[in-house]
Amino acid sequence: MLAEQTADVSFEHGMQIGKSHTLITRRTTAEKPTVQRHGQQILVSLPEGKELNDPTVTRLIRDTVIEALRVEAKSYLTRRLAYLGNQGGFTYEKVRFSHASGRWGSCSSSGTISLNIALMKLPFELIDYVLVHELSHTVHMNHSQEFWELVESNDPHYKQHRRSLKKETPSI
Repeated sequence: MLAEQTADVSFEHGMQIGKSHTLITRRTTAEKPTVQRHGQQILVSLPEGKELNDPTVTRLIRDTVIEALRVEAKSYLTRRLAYLGNQGGFTYEKVRFSHASGRWGSCSSSGTISLNIALMKLPFELIDYVLVHELSHTVHMNHSQEFWELVESNDPHYKQHRRSLKKETPSI
């Protein structure tokens, strides 16, 4: 079951994780693999016979990646949402973060904007599109023509961004 759940995840030494973390691997004489976040690095210590694609190693890395992306999301997305909200004259009650759903974001009728921490894997322009999309839901809780006009007034290239986003997946 674990192998099936992590089969589509592929980690490599030196890969970029989110916007500011790098995956670093090293060999160790320890018996068990360890993964820890140290500053902007995700350090993977691999014992002899273990590789990055080993399901137990992948699971440890994934857990640490989630932690790193949550840190990045809380720092960057909170500020960027406030900035774009201010620029567009939007108001919202609060922002919350998750990674459990298949959605990039959502907006409740009470004004809570929920954002998937996997947004940190996307290019900045797609992050902005999602944020503008959710901010626009604070005015129109639907996908009416007025909603899309509001999105367009804050992201003139939203159609291109929307197409690009459909090629991405919010999984971690």
